Amino acid sequence: MSPPEREERARGRRRRRGEQAMVPEAEFSSYYGRPVLKPPRWKAPDIAGYFFLGGLAGAGSVLAAGSQLTGRPAAARALKISSLAAIGGSTAALIHDLGRPARFHHMLRVLKPTSPMSLGSWLLMAYGPAAGGAAVLDVARLFPRLGAAATAGAAVLGPAVASYTAVLAADTAVPAWHGAYRELPFVFAGSAAAAASGMALLTAPPAETGPARTAAVAGAVLEGAASRLMRRRLGMVAEVYEGGRAGGLTRAAEILAVAGAAGAALLAGRNRAAAALSGAALLAASACTRFGVFYAGVRSAEDPKYTVVPQRERLDARAGAAS
Repeated sequence: MSPPEREERARGRRRRRGEQAMVPEAEFSSYYGRPVLKPPRWKAPDIAGYFFLGGLAGAGSVLAAGSQLTGRPAAARALKISSLAAIGGSTAALIHDLGRPARFHHMLRVLKPTSPMSLGSWLLMAYGPAAGGAAVLDVARLFPRLGAAATAGAAVLGPAVASYTAVLAADTAVPAWHGAYRELPFVFAGSAAAAASGMALLTAPPAETGPARTAAVAGAVLEGAASRLMRRRLGMVAEVYEGGRAGGLTRAAEILAVAGAAGAALLAGRNRAAAALSGAALLAASACTRFGVFYAGVRSAEDPKYTVVPQRERLDARAGAAS
C-alpha cells in the first residue's frame, strides 16, 4: 500500500470514529521552507570512510588473533598491519571532519556513558595502542608475550570498534538510521567481517586463509539478511535505501558481497588470483554498504515525509490499539 493510500485510510478511520486528528494533515513543509530535520553536514568521504575503516580495523583484529592461535603467522601479520593502517585512517577521517584536532581531544575530557560519541572516542583511544602494539611487535619480532597480549586486547575490543558507529548513527534523529537501530549494528558487523576477510584474501597466502574464507561467507550472509530485515521493518523509509545514489550503492554491495563470498568459498583456497579478486569484491562491497547507509540517511533527513508519515502511522497504530 502506498503512503498516500495509508494516509487516506487513516483519515477515514478517524472520521468514522469522530476523532479530531492530534497532528494536522501533513503538507510536508515547515516554517520558511526549512526541512523538519537539519540534514547531516558531514562529508561523505570522512564519515562514511570512518565507518568503513573502523569496521575493517576491528574485524581484522579478531581475524588476526584467530589466525595467530591457529598457526597462520603470515595471515595474522598482514591483518595486524591492515588493522593498524585502517584505524589510523579512520581516526584521521574523524578528526578531519571535526575540523580541528583539538576537538577530538576535547571529547576525551569526560566519559559520558549515555553518549555513543563519548564512548566511541574512548574506545578508539584504547583500541589504537593495542592494534599498534600488536602490529609493530609482530613485524619487529620483539617481546612476543607483550605482542600476544596486545593482539588479544585488540581482538577483545575489535567487535565494538567494528559496530559502534552503527549505534552512533542510530542515536541521531535521522529517520533512515534511527529507525534501523535494531538491525544496523548487525549490518555493520557483517560488513566489517566481509571487509576483513577480503583483506586477508588479498594479502595472505591462500594456504592460510581458511578462517577468512569462512568469515567471508558468514559476514556476507549476516549483512545481507540484516539489511533486508532492516528495509522491511523501516516501511516507507526503506525507499531511501532502494532509490537514488544510496539504492545504487546498496545493490552494488549485495552483488559484490555474493560474488566475493562465492569466490572465497569455491576458488580462493586454490588460486591466488581468485583469492585476490574475491578479496577486492568483499572490500568493495563493505565500502558500498557504508556509503549507501550514509547517503540514505542524508536523503531521509532532507525529505520531511520520512519524518512526518512514520510519526502519524505510529499515532494511528496507538489509537487503533486503544479503541
